[in-house]
Amino acid sequence: MADRESPDYPLPPVDGHRFRLLADGPERLEALIALIDGAQRSVRLLYYIFVDDAASARVRDALIAAQRRGVDVALLVDGFGSSKTGDAFFAPLVESDCTFCRYEPKRSRRYLLRNHQKMAIADEATALIGGFNVEQSYFVANGTEDGWRDLGLTVEGPVAACLAAYFDDILRWSMNVQSEMEELRAILRRHHQQDGAVRLLLGGPTRELSPWAQALQNDFGAASRIDIAAAYFAPYAPLMRPIRHAALNGRSRIITAAKSDNAVPIAAARNRYRHLLPEVEIYEYQPMMLHTKLYVVDDIVYIGSANFDVRSLYLNLEVMVRIRDAGFADMMRRLVDNEIADSIRITPEKHARRQTLWRRIKGRISYFLMSVLDYNVSRRLNFGIDGQ
Repeated sequence: MADRESPDYPLPPVDGHRFRLLADGPERLEALIALIDGAQRSVRLLYYIFVDDAASARVRDALIAAQRRGVDVALLVDGFGSSKTGDAFFAPLVESDCTFCRYEPKRSRRYLLRNHQKMAIADEATALIGGFNVEQSYFVANGTEDGWRDLGLTVEGPVAACLAAYFDDILRWSMNVQSEMEELRAILRRHHQQDGAVRLLLGGPTRELSPWAQALQNDFGAASRIDIAAAYFAPYAPLMRPIRHAALNGRSRIITAAKSDNAVPIAAARNRYRHLLPEVEIYEYQPMMLHTKLYVVDDIVYIGSANFDVRSLYLNLEVMVRIRDAGFADMMRRLVDNEIADSIRITPEKHARRQTLWRRIKGRISYFLMSVLDYNVSRRLNFGIDGQ
Protein backbone atom coordinates (compact mmCIF):
# COMPACT_ATOMS: atom_id res chain seq x y z
CA MET A 1 0.00 0.00 0.00
CA ALA A 2 2.92 2.37 0.55
CA ASP A 3 4.41 2.49 -2.92
CA ARG A 4 1.46 3.23 -5.15
CA GLU A 5 1.54 6.68 -6.71
CA SER A 6 -0.70 9.41 -5.41
CA PRO A 7 -3.62 10.14 -7.74
CA ASP A 8 -4.14 13.58 -9.22
CA TYR A 9 -6.55 15.87 -7.44
CA PRO A 10 -7.79 18.48 -9.97
CA LEU A 11 -9.15 21.31 -7.84
CA PRO A 12 -11.86 23.67 -9.08
CA PRO A 13 -11.28 27.45 -9.12
CA VAL A 14 -12.97 29.26 -6.26
CA ASP A 15 -13.79 32.98 -6.03
CA GLY A 16 -11.08 34.12 -8.44
CA HIS A 17 -8.45 31.69 -7.11
CA ARG A 18 -6.74 28.77 -8.82
CA PHE A 19 -5.22 25.88 -6.88
CA ARG A 20 -2.88 22.97 -7.31
CA LEU A 21 -2.56 20.25 -4.67
CA LEU A 22 0.94 18.86 -4.10
CA ALA A 23 0.54 15.48 -2.42
CA ASP A 24 3.90 13.98 -3.39
CA GLY A 25 7.21 15.05 -1.86
CA PRO A 26 9.33 15.54 -5.00
CA GLU A 27 6.64 17.67 -6.66
CA ARG A 28 6.56 19.95 -3.61
CA LEU A 29 10.28 20.66 -3.95
CA GLU A 30 9.99 21.26 -7.69
CA ALA A 31 6.99 23.55 -7.16
CA LEU A 32 8.94 25.58 -4.59
CA ILE A 33 11.95 25.90 -6.90
CA ALA A 34 9.67 26.82 -9.83
CA LEU A 35 7.95 29.50 -7.77
CA ILE A 36 11.31 31.08 -6.91
CA ASP A 37 12.67 30.75 -10.45
CA GLY A 38 9.51 32.28 -11.92
CA ALA A 39 9.42 35.34 -9.66
CA GLN A 40 9.78 38.62 -11.54
CA ARG A 41 9.69 41.23 -8.74
CA SER A 42 9.70 39.64 -5.30
CA VAL A 43 9.89 36.33 -3.48
CA ARG A 44 9.17 35.84 0.21
CA LEU A 45 9.80 32.63 2.18
CA LEU A 46 8.95 31.79 5.78
CA TYR A 47 9.68 28.32 7.20
CA TYR A 48 9.78 26.88 10.70
CA ILE A 49 12.53 24.40 9.80
CA PHE A 50 15.18 25.14 7.17
CA VAL A 51 18.06 22.69 7.47
CA ASP A 52 21.47 22.27 5.89
CA ASP A 53 21.02 19.51 3.32
CA ALA A 54 20.96 19.09 -0.45
CA ALA A 55 17.30 20.02 -0.94
CA SER A 56 17.60 23.11 1.24
CA ALA A 57 20.77 24.15 -0.56
CA ARG A 58 18.83 24.03 -3.85
CA VAL A 59 16.22 26.37 -2.37
CA ARG A 60 18.83 28.72 -0.92
CA ASP A 61 20.75 28.86 -4.19
CA ALA A 62 17.54 29.53 -6.15
CA LEU A 63 16.88 32.49 -3.85
CA ILE A 64 20.38 33.84 -4.47
CA ALA A 65 19.94 33.44 -8.23
CA ALA A 66 16.62 35.32 -8.03
CA GLN A 67 18.29 38.19 -6.18
CA ARG A 68 21.05 38.37 -8.79
CA ARG A 69 18.51 38.83 -11.57
CA GLY A 70 16.95 41.76 -9.69
CA VAL A 71 14.21 40.12 -7.60
CA ASP A 72 13.66 41.34 -4.03
CA VAL A 73 14.25 38.27 -1.83
CA ALA A 74 13.36 37.79 1.83
CA LEU A 75 13.72 34.68 3.98
CA LEU A 76 12.46 34.37 7.56
CA VAL A 77 13.10 31.21 9.60
CA ASP A 78 12.26 30.28 13.15
CA GLY A 79 15.31 30.18 15.39
CA PHE A 80 14.09 27.22 17.42
CA GLY A 81 12.92 25.09 14.50
CA SER A 82 16.08 25.88 12.52
CA SER A 83 18.46 25.87 15.49
CA LYS A 84 20.62 23.07 14.04
CA THR A 85 21.34 25.08 10.90
CA GLY A 86 24.44 27.18 11.38
CA ASP A 87 24.95 30.73 10.19
CA ALA A 88 27.46 29.51 7.61
CA PHE A 89 24.67 27.87 5.62
CA PHE A 90 22.74 31.16 5.38
CA ALA A 91 25.85 33.33 4.87
CA PRO A 92 25.65 33.27 1.03
CA LEU A 93 22.12 34.72 1.30
CA VAL A 94 23.29 37.53 3.55
CA GLU A 95 26.32 38.24 1.37
CA SER A 96 24.11 38.50 -1.73
CA ASP A 97 21.99 41.23 -0.09
CA CYS A 98 18.92 39.06 0.35
CA THR A 99 16.91 39.98 3.43
CA PHE A 100 17.40 37.25 6.03
CA CYS A 101 16.03 36.97 9.56
CA ARG A 102 16.26 34.18 12.09
CA TYR A 103 13.44 34.79 14.59
CA GLU A 104 15.13 33.90 17.85
CA PRO A 105 13.58 35.42 20.99
CA LYS A 106 15.88 35.26 23.99
CA ARG A 107 13.87 36.51 26.93
CA SER A 108 10.37 37.06 28.29
CA ARG A 109 7.18 35.39 27.10
CA ARG A 110 8.34 35.63 23.50
CA TYR A 111 10.69 32.71 24.17
CA LEU A 112 7.70 30.35 24.23
CA LEU A 113 6.49 31.54 20.84
CA ARG A 114 7.25 29.45 17.75
CA ASN A 115 6.90 30.85 14.23
CA HIS A 116 5.48 27.56 12.94
CA GLN A 117 4.28 28.97 9.60
CA LYS A 118 5.30 27.69 6.17
CA MET A 119 4.81 29.85 3.10
CA ALA A 120 6.41 31.03 -0.13
CA ILE A 121 5.02 33.95 -2.16
CA ALA A 122 6.07 35.16 -5.61
CA ASP A 123 5.18 38.60 -6.98
CA GLU A 124 2.18 38.95 -4.59
CA ALA A 125 0.36 36.69 -7.08
CA THR A 126 1.18 33.06 -6.25
CA ALA A 127 1.61 31.44 -2.86
CA LEU A 128 2.68 27.98 -1.75
CA ILE A 129 1.44 26.90 1.68
CA GLY A 130 1.12 23.64 3.60
CA GLY A 131 2.66 21.73 6.46
CA PHE A 132 6.07 20.91 4.96
CA ASN A 133 9.39 22.40 5.98
CA VAL A 134 12.53 22.87 3.89
CA GLU A 135 14.32 19.60 4.54
CA GLN A 136 14.98 16.60 2.33
CA SER A 137 12.73 14.30 4.38
CA TYR A 138 9.70 16.41 3.37
CA PHE A 139 10.50 16.02 -0.32
CA VAL A 140 10.89 12.24 -0.61
CA ALA A 141 8.53 9.97 -2.52
CA ASN A 142 5.41 8.68 -0.84
CA GLY A 143 6.06 5.50 1.09
CA THR A 144 9.63 6.41 2.10
CA GLU A 145 9.63 5.10 5.65
CA ASP A 146 11.84 7.79 7.21
CA GLY A 147 10.17 10.60 5.24
CA TRP A 148 7.20 12.82 6.03
CA ARG A 149 3.77 12.49 4.41
CA ASP A 150 2.53 16.03 3.91
CA LEU A 151 0.60 18.37 1.62
CA GLY A 152 1.35 21.54 -0.27
CA LEU A 153 -1.12 23.85 -1.98
CA THR A 154 -0.33 26.51 -4.57
CA VAL A 155 -2.78 29.41 -4.59
CA GLU A 156 -3.02 31.96 -7.38
CA GLY A 157 -5.30 34.87 -6.64
CA PRO A 158 -6.04 37.71 -4.21
CA VAL A 159 -5.13 35.71 -1.08
CA ALA A 160 -1.51 35.61 -2.27
CA ALA A 161 -1.30 39.42 -2.11
CA CYS A 162 -2.87 39.37 1.36
CA LEU A 163 -0.33 36.78 2.46
CA ALA A 164 2.54 38.92 1.12
CA ALA A 165 1.34 41.94 3.11
CA TYR A 166 1.08 39.79 6.22
CA PHE A 167 4.60 38.39 5.65
CA ASP A 168 6.02 41.92 5.45
CA ASP A 169 4.47 42.85 8.80
CA ILE A 170 5.66 39.63 10.46
CA LEU A 171 9.17 40.15 9.06
CA ARG A 172 9.35 43.71 10.42
CA TRP A 173 8.08 42.54 13.81
CA SER A 174 10.57 39.65 13.92
CA MET A 175 13.55 41.84 13.02
CA ASN A 176 12.83 44.28 15.85
CA VAL A 177 14.24 42.82 19.08
CA GLN A 178 12.10 45.32 21.06
CA SER A 179 8.80 44.33 19.46
CA GLU A 180 5.90 43.60 21.80
CA MET A 181 3.25 40.88 21.88
CA GLU A 182 0.48 43.43 21.53
CA GLU A 183 1.98 44.57 18.23
CA LEU A 184 1.88 40.97 17.04
CA ARG A 185 -1.76 40.59 18.07
CA ALA A 186 -2.56 43.74 16.11
CA ILE A 187 -0.90 42.22 13.01
CA LEU A 188 -2.99 39.07 13.40
CA ARG A 189 -6.20 41.07 13.77
CA ARG A 190 -5.37 43.24 10.77
CA HIS A 191 -4.66 40.40 8.34
CA HIS A 192 -7.07 37.68 9.51
CA GLN A 193 -9.93 37.70 6.99
CA GLN A 194 -13.52 37.49 8.22
CA ASP A 195 -15.38 37.06 4.92
CA GLY A 196 -15.11 35.39 1.54
CA ALA A 197 -15.16 31.94 0.00
CA VAL A 198 -11.34 31.93 0.17
CA ARG A 199 -9.95 33.40 3.38
CA LEU A 200 -6.55 33.85 4.97
CA LEU A 201 -6.72 32.68 8.59
CA LEU A 202 -3.97 33.19 11.13
CA GLY A 203 -2.92 31.84 14.48
CA GLY A 204 -0.90 33.32 17.29
CA PRO A 205 -0.78 34.17 20.99
CA THR A 206 -4.24 35.59 21.44
CA ARG A 207 -5.95 35.36 24.83
CA GLU A 208 -8.31 32.55 23.83
CA LEU A 209 -8.38 30.26 20.78
CA SER A 210 -6.28 31.51 17.90
CA PRO A 211 -8.31 33.22 15.15
CA TRP A 212 -7.98 30.25 12.78
CA ALA A 213 -9.06 27.83 15.52
CA GLN A 214 -12.04 29.98 16.44
CA ALA A 215 -13.20 29.87 12.82
CA LEU A 216 -12.78 26.09 12.78
CA GLN A 217 -14.72 25.73 16.03
CA ASN A 218 -17.55 27.83 14.60
CA ASP A 219 -17.70 25.61 11.50
CA PHE A 220 -17.67 22.51 13.70
CA GLY A 221 -20.77 23.73 15.48
CA ALA A 222 -23.23 22.95 12.68
CA ALA A 223 -21.28 20.21 10.89
CA SER A 224 -22.61 16.82 9.89
CA ARG A 225 -19.40 15.67 8.17
CA ILE A 226 -15.87 16.18 9.54
CA ASP A 227 -12.63 14.73 8.17
CA ILE A 228 -9.30 15.51 9.83
CA ALA A 229 -5.76 14.44 8.94
CA ALA A 230 -3.55 15.72 11.75
CA ALA A 231 0.00 14.71 12.54
CA TYR A 232 -0.35 16.00 16.10
CA PHE A 233 -3.82 15.41 17.55
CA ALA A 234 -4.09 16.53 21.18
CA PRO A 235 -7.00 18.99 21.58
CA TYR A 236 -8.95 19.91 24.68
CA ALA A 237 -12.38 18.33 25.17
CA PRO A 238 -14.43 21.32 23.86
CA LEU A 239 -12.98 20.78 20.38
CA MET A 240 -13.61 17.03 20.46
CA ARG A 241 -17.27 17.19 21.44
CA PRO A 242 -18.45 18.63 18.08
CA ILE A 243 -16.45 15.96 16.23
CA ARG A 244 -18.31 13.27 18.17
CA HIS A 245 -21.62 15.12 17.69
CA ALA A 246 -21.06 15.25 13.91
CA ALA A 247 -20.40 11.50 13.96
CA LEU A 248 -23.71 10.89 15.72
CA ASN A 249 -25.56 12.92 13.08
CA GLY A 250 -23.46 12.08 10.03
CA ARG A 251 -19.83 10.96 9.86
CA SER A 252 -16.48 11.94 11.39
CA ARG A 253 -13.09 10.49 10.41
CA ILE A 254 -9.70 11.25 11.93
CA ILE A 255 -6.31 10.19 10.57
CA THR A 256 -3.37 10.45 12.98
CA ALA A 257 0.23 9.25 12.94
CA ALA A 258 1.46 5.74 13.67
CA LYS A 259 5.09 6.78 13.11
CA SER A 260 7.01 9.91 14.06
CA ASP A 261 10.44 11.18 15.07
CA ASN A 262 8.89 11.91 18.48
CA ALA A 263 6.87 9.36 20.44
CA VAL A 264 5.06 11.82 22.69
CA PRO A 265 2.54 13.17 20.12
CA ILE A 266 1.50 9.63 19.22
CA ALA A 267 0.94 8.65 22.84
CA ALA A 268 -0.94 11.92 23.44
CA ALA A 269 -3.22 11.30 20.44
CA ARG A 270 -3.99 7.79 21.65
CA ASN A 271 -4.96 9.29 24.99
CA ARG A 272 -7.66 11.28 23.16
CA TYR A 273 -9.21 8.27 21.37
CA ARG A 274 -11.30 7.28 24.38
CA HIS A 275 -13.24 10.54 24.10
CA LEU A 276 -14.20 9.81 20.47
CA LEU A 277 -14.72 6.06 20.14
CA PRO A 278 -16.87 4.30 19.08
CA GLU A 279 -18.78 7.01 17.17
CA VAL A 280 -15.78 8.58 15.41
CA GLU A 281 -13.74 6.58 12.85
CA ILE A 282 -10.08 6.76 13.85
CA TYR A 283 -7.22 5.68 11.59
CA GLU A 284 -3.43 5.61 11.98
CA TYR A 285 -1.38 6.25 8.84
CA GLN A 286 1.16 3.47 8.21
CA PRO A 287 3.61 3.94 5.28
CA MET A 288 5.64 6.89 6.61
CA MET A 289 5.62 9.65 9.22
CA LEU A 290 2.45 11.72 8.95
CA HIS A 291 2.85 15.52 8.92
CA THR A 292 -0.36 16.58 7.16
CA LYS A 293 -2.65 19.33 8.50
CA LEU A 294 -6.02 19.07 6.71
CA TYR A 295 -9.55 19.74 7.96
CA VAL A 296 -12.67 19.18 5.84
CA VAL A 297 -15.90 20.33 7.48
CA ASP A 298 -19.01 19.86 5.33
CA ASP A 299 -18.22 22.04 2.27
CA ILE A 300 -15.28 23.87 3.89
CA VAL A 301 -11.57 23.00 3.70
CA TYR A 302 -8.77 24.25 5.97
CA ILE A 303 -5.20 23.62 4.85
CA GLY A 304 -1.92 25.07 6.08
CA SER A 305 0.58 24.81 8.91
CA ALA A 306 -1.56 24.27 12.02
CA ASN A 307 -1.74 20.99 13.92
CA PHE A 308 -4.70 20.01 16.07
CA ASP A 309 -2.84 20.39 19.36
CA VAL A 310 -2.81 23.05 22.02
CA ARG A 311 0.26 24.88 20.71
CA SER A 312 -1.23 25.35 17.24
CA LEU A 313 -4.69 26.12 18.63
CA TYR A 314 -3.58 28.75 21.15
CA LEU A 315 0.02 29.92 20.86
CA ASN A 316 2.08 29.25 17.72
CA LEU A 317 2.11 31.58 14.77
CA GLU A 318 0.21 29.65 12.09
CA VAL A 319 -1.13 30.30 8.61
CA MET A 320 -4.19 28.54 7.19
CA VAL A 321 -6.39 29.05 4.14
CA ARG A 322 -10.12 28.38 4.45
CA ILE A 323 -11.88 27.45 1.18
CA ARG A 324 -15.67 27.12 1.03
CA ASP A 325 -16.72 25.16 -2.04
CA ALA A 326 -18.53 21.83 -2.33
CA GLY A 327 -16.48 20.61 -5.30
CA PHE A 328 -13.21 21.52 -3.58
CA ALA A 329 -14.30 19.72 -0.40
CA ASP A 330 -15.32 16.63 -2.38
CA MET A 331 -11.90 16.47 -3.99
CA MET A 332 -10.15 16.77 -0.64
CA ARG A 333 -12.31 13.95 0.73
CA ARG A 334 -11.01 11.83 -2.15
CA LEU A 335 -7.55 12.47 -0.74
CA VAL A 336 -8.77 11.49 2.75
CA ASP A 337 -10.14 8.25 1.26
CA ASN A 338 -6.72 7.61 -0.29
CA GLU A 339 -4.96 8.16 3.03
CA ILE A 340 -7.39 5.88 4.84
CA ALA A 341 -6.54 3.14 2.35
CA ASP A 342 -2.97 3.38 3.70
CA SER A 343 -4.08 3.39 7.34
CA ILE A 344 -5.20 0.96 10.02
CA ARG A 345 -8.55 1.58 11.67
CA ILE A 346 -8.49 1.80 15.45
CA THR A 347 -11.63 0.08 16.66
CA PRO A 348 -12.79 0.24 20.29
CA GLU A 349 -11.62 -3.36 20.70
CA LYS A 350 -8.13 -2.64 19.29
CA HIS A 351 -7.82 0.46 21.46
CA ALA A 352 -8.87 -1.46 24.56
CA ARG A 353 -6.31 -4.20 23.89
CA ARG A 354 -3.55 -1.57 23.77
CA GLN A 355 -4.50 0.04 27.07
CA THR A 356 -2.21 -1.61 29.57
CA LEU A 357 -1.61 0.35 32.75
CA TRP A 358 1.78 1.58 31.52
CA ARG A 359 0.37 2.74 28.20
CA ARG A 360 -2.42 4.63 29.94
CA ILE A 361 0.15 6.35 32.14
CA LYS A 362 2.28 7.21 29.12
CA GLY A 363 -0.75 8.62 27.32
CA ARG A 364 -1.70 10.84 30.23
CA ILE A 365 1.85 12.09 30.74
CA SER A 366 2.24 12.74 27.00
CA TYR A 367 -1.02 14.64 26.81
CA PHE A 368 0.06 16.70 29.83
CA LEU A 369 3.36 17.51 28.13
CA MET A 370 1.62 18.59 24.92
CA SER A 371 -1.27 20.47 26.49
CA VAL A 372 0.35 22.10 29.54
CA LEU A 373 4.11 22.20 29.13
CA ASP A 374 6.10 23.55 26.23
CA TYR A 375 5.60 21.05 23.39
CA ASN A 376 9.28 20.90 22.62
CA VAL A 377 10.19 19.69 26.12
CA SER A 378 8.62 16.41 25.06
CA ARG A 379 11.52 15.72 22.69
CA ARG A 380 13.82 15.41 25.73
CA LEU A 381 11.39 12.99 27.40
CA ASN A 382 10.89 10.68 24.45
CA PHE A 383 10.14 7.23 25.88
CA GLY A 384 9.41 5.18 22.79
CA ILE A 385 6.37 3.82 20.99
CA ASP A 386 4.98 0.37 21.43
CA GLY A 387 1.74 -1.35 20.61
CA GLN A 388 1.78 -0.35 16.93
